[in-house]
Amino acid sequence: MQHSVVPELAHTSPRPIHWVATATAISGVIALSPVLQPGSARATPPHPGSTTASAGIAAPDPAKADFPLDCGPARLLVHKKATGDLDGDGRPETVAVVHCDAAMGTPPDGVYVLTQAADATSPRIVATLVDPKDRFTVTDFAVRDAAVTATLLGYSSADIPSCCPDVKTPAKWQWKGGAFVRSTPSGARNV
Repeated sequence: MQHSVVPELAHTSPRPIHWVATATAISGVIALSPVLQPGSARATPPHPGSTTASAGIAAPDPAKADFPLDCGPARLLVHKKATGDLDGDGRPETVAVVHCDAAMGTPPDGVYVLTQAADATSPRIVATLVDPKDRFTVTDFAVRDAAVTATLLGYSSADIPSCCPDVKTPAKWQWKGGAFVRSTPSGARNV
């Protein structure tokens, strides 16, 4: 009879109790995984002048805001939104692109900056970056590095039909001196 140099291991011949123990351990890990997840990551680094981190502070919810649009029978639609600490106070702001949900045509967008005090139940609008009366449609919208960027599609004259914007303008807004200042990274061009 030949003897093995390696002692016999218990797991070389699995029994039903081994499978039950393994299944229980895996179930426990799966059940606890939502509780043990790390906090959400932020793509935007804190503003250089920020003294407090905005981690744990909820960004304003645009669904709770009262936007200055009269949509008549159509409903107001928050088309796009992005958050970030734009003014360096350690609290995130939300920038929302909204328009009336029209059945036909291309309704103009409004771009609003929302903030919310810690004790408030709803956000308030602190700035209008794009007024719907200016007839712009907003594309390539983002909040990065404490700035709001967008591409504005507009019209060279009132004679251009609202279906077919013919001017494309990049825009950027940053908080400077207590207000949002707009700059145009490059010149407007016809499309």
